[in-house]
Amino acid sequence: MTNGNDTRRRGVWGTIRHVAASDRLAGLIMLSFAFLGLILANLPATAHMFETIAETHIAVPRTNLDLPVGHWAQDGLLTIFFLTVGLDLKQELTTGSLANPKAAAVPMLCAVGGMVTPPILFTAVTALLAQYGPGPAGSLVLTTTGSEIPFAEMARGWAVSTATDIAFSLAVLAIFARALPGAIRAFLMTLATVDDLLAIILIAVFFSALNAWYWFIGIAACAVVWYVLVRMRRVPWPLVAVVGILAWVMMFEAGVHPTLAGVLVGLLTPAREVHGESTPRADRYAGKLQPFSALLALPVFALFATGVHFESLTPALMLSPIVIALIVALVVGKPLGIMATAWLSTHLFGLKMAKGLRVRDMFPAACACGIGFTVAFLIASLAYDNPELSAEARFGVLVGSLIAAAISGVLLSRQSKRYEQRDAREAASRA
Repeated sequence: MTNGNDTRRRGVWGTIRHVAASDRLAGLIMLSFAFLGLILANLPATAHMFETIAETHIAVPRTNLDLPVGHWAQDGLLTIFFLTVGLDLKQELTTGSLANPKAAAVPMLCAVGGMVTPPILFTAVTALLAQYGPGPAGSLVLTTTGSEIPFAEMARGWAVSTATDIAFSLAVLAIFARALPGAIRAFLMTLATVDDLLAIILIAVFFSALNAWYWFIGIAACAVVWYVLVRMRRVPWPLVAVVGILAWVMMFEAGVHPTLAGVLVGLLTPAREVHGESTPRADRYAGKLQPFSALLALPVFALFATGVHFESLTPALMLSPIVIALIVALVVGKPLGIMATAWLSTHLFGLKMAKGLRVRDMFPAACACGIGFTVAFLIASLAYDNPELSAEARFGVLVGSLIAAAISGVLLSRQSKRYEQRDAREAASRA
C-alpha cells in the first residue's frame, strides 16, 4: 500500500514538473491567472471580496513585517521567481550563453538597446499628450476619472516597459515557432537573460529607498554564510532556509526590494560540479524550484498584480495616456531598439550573428520581447505611489504585452512555415 502511494505521489510530482517545464503551459497558466485577477477585481459580485482578501494584513509578531496579502505575493512569493532567475543567471554566466562574451556580444548589446528605446518612446508619448492633451499644457487628464496628473508624475513610469518576460516570450516561441532553428531561441534566451539582469539593476538603483546602513552588514553576513553552506558536501537545508529568510528580511529592512535577496543568493550558488557531483548545483536547484516558481509564485503574483479595480472597465480606458504610452513603448520600442542595435553592431562594429542567422531573421523574436508581464508589473507597482496610476500602468502592460504576443505569434508562425518549406525542399533535393 505504501509503495502504491509513493508511486502515485511520484507520478503526480512528475506531472507537475512536466507542466512547469513546458514554456507553453506555464505561460498560459500565468496568463489565465492575470485575466482572472482583472475579472475578479471588476465583477460587481466578486470585486469587494477580492479587494478584502488583497488588503487583508498579515503581520509577523515582533517585527516591522506587516503587509497586505497582495504585497506578500509581490514581495514574498515573487522571491522564489527571482531566486530561479539568480540561479539561471549564475549558470549562464558560468557555463551557458553568457560565458563567452564574444559569442554573446550581439544579443547582449540588443538587450541594452531594447531597454533604452522603450523609456524614450514612453517619455516622448506622455510629453506629447501632456502638451496637446485635453488638459492644460504640462498636465494630463486621465480618461478614467478626469483627474489632472502632472507630466513629471506620469513620467515616473519610464522603467515599466524596459523588462522582457522570458517565460512568456519563450511560451510564444513554443506555441508558434516549432520549426525555427535553435539559434533564434538561443538568441532570445541570451537577450532575455541579460534583460532580466539589467531589470534587476534598475530595481536596485531606482526603486530602493535605503535605510540604516547596519542592515547591509547583515545582508553581507547572510551572503557569506550562504556561500559557505551551499558548497558543503552535505548541504544543511534547514539552516540554508533560515539564512535565505534572514537575507530577505534584512533586504526589506534596508529599503532594498526584498525579492532581490533571491537573486543575490542565487548568484552565490556554485554553477560548476563540486564534490564529484554529475550536475552543477545551480542548475539542479533551479530545476527543483521551477515548479514552485512557474505554478505557484508567478500565477499568484499575476492574480494580484492585475487585480486592480477600475470604476469603468470600458474601451475608453484605452485612451489613458499611460496605457497608450506603454503600448507604444512595448510594441514599438522593444523591437525597434533590438533591431537597430543588431544592425549597428553587425554592420558598423563588425560583430557576428550566430551562424546562419541574419539581422532580419530576428524581427519576429524581437517583437516577442515586447511581452512585459512579471517584472513590468512589479516595476509599475514600485514606480507610482498613486494607486490610480499604478493600476493604469499595469493595465497598459497587460494590453501592450498581449498585442506584442499577438504580433510576434503571427510573424513567428509565418517564419516557422518558411523554415519548414525550406527544410522540405532540402530533404527532397537530397532524396
